[in-house]
Amino acid sequence: MHTYPSPACETCPAAPANIRRLGLDTGRWDFVVALAGNPNVGKSTVFNLLTGLRQHTGNWPGKTVVRAEGAFDLDGKRYKIVDLPGTYSLLGTTPDEEVTREFLLFGRPNVTLVVADATCLERNFTLLLQILQITGRVVLCLNLMDEARSRGIDIDMRGLARELGIPVVATAARRGQGLDELLAAIGSVATSKTAALPHPPDIMPAELRDTVEKLAERIKRTYPRVDNPTWVALRLLEGDPRIVKALEQGEFENDNAAA
Repeated sequence: MHTYPSPACETCPAAPANIRRLGLDTGRWDFVVALAGNPNVGKSTVFNLLTGLRQHTGNWPGKTVVRAEGAFDLDGKRYKIVDLPGTYSLLGTTPDEEVTREFLLFGRPNVTLVVADATCLERNFTLLLQILQITGRVVLCLNLMDEARSRGIDIDMRGLARELGIPVVATAARRGQGLDELLAAIGSVATSKTAALPHPPDIMPAELRDTVEKLAERIKRTYPRVDNPTWVALRLLEGDPRIVKALEQGEFENDNAAA
């Protein structure tokens, strides 16, 4: 990966006492955070708020897709945050979708922070629900809450968190609002203080259920570190060549292979 110098973000709001923005210092980390979301939801603003950078960029290995990463220290633990390309799904049909799916599957992030636009929440749910099929270690950041409130949009945060089974935090990143709560949620999921109990949608066709469950059990026995054997089983039955290759080469068994 090629990286380029980036000056500090002089316009970032003041940080809480328990976070130290580390900018480009990603040489050592305790946890990896993947930053995902649709285009134009404020991902870069959240990234800058956490790292203190004006986003620095390079390219993913072998791709023309832009990659950005930075770091922060929270309560004495170092977090590397990787800003994934903005995308609407994980179908893998575009380079952005492929890069995002690859990192979530094989980078094995400790936390996936999904940033959503609170003014049009339903548009963001396709990506969120697909991510929940891959990993339960998710925090949903409802950004642009100041704009949502100005439009009279009222979101039941507790109800949404209960339905999804993951932490949900309201932010207005440009103003630094909600940062304390966001950091608390990230830290809680990363350190497993919050149990991952997500409720991903059941997309399995009824006629395939027995076959998928048997294949998932076999995958879990053969590859015990696969976090999402049912999802992998469905992809195998669809003939997904990338998943076949990953199983054959043991990529699911690696630690932070794409980090």
